[in-house]
Amino acid sequence: MDGWQNRNANHTSPKELDPGFRRDERNKRLTPSVLFVCLGNICRSPLAEAAFRAEAQRVRLDVEIDSAGTGGWHAGDPPDRRAQATALRHGIDISGYRGRQVTTADFRRFTHIVALDEQNLRDLKKLKPADATASLSLMLDHAPGREGQAVADPYYGDDAGFETTLADVSAGAVGLVQALRARVA
Repeated sequence: MDGWQNRNANHTSPKELDPGFRRDERNKRLTPSVLFVCLGNICRSPLAEAAFRAEAQRVRLDVEIDSAGTGGWHAGDPPDRRAQATALRHGIDISGYRGRQVTTADFRRFTHIVALDEQNLRDLKKLKPADATASLSLMLDHAPGREGQAVADPYYGDDAGFETTLADVSAGAVGLVQALRARVA
């Protein structure tokens, strides 16, 4: 099974060692986990998940990866056909991904929750339970020179918007992988 289909890798991580990593008891090492969040989980966050998965696989970073939406109306749906087509043009198959809504348990399951825009970050901060262990950030906070910027939502635009979104999330993915890799090295 390749990295694209291995979306929900199952890591045993019962003991939190620091705010950014969990101990994988099978392999006795620290394993980060990242959840990407947009509004509906059919455009930006699946592309962010795929871009991050590709970069993590490229550098052999062991990490749990998923995506979700702050809204639940696309739960169980595949990504937008334009997101799928864009990803496929870049050699990435996201057709097996399915939308889901973020839950309060995600704030304990994941070490990092990455929002694609400021509104979703605000919504995540409101949802965050008192015992949350995940750190919150914006996707482009991880792309040098793009800190604080949002990944534009391509949903109401044309196909070109999905290419821009993929380029943006890929830049953020490279920076986030580098930061996580430095912490586990």
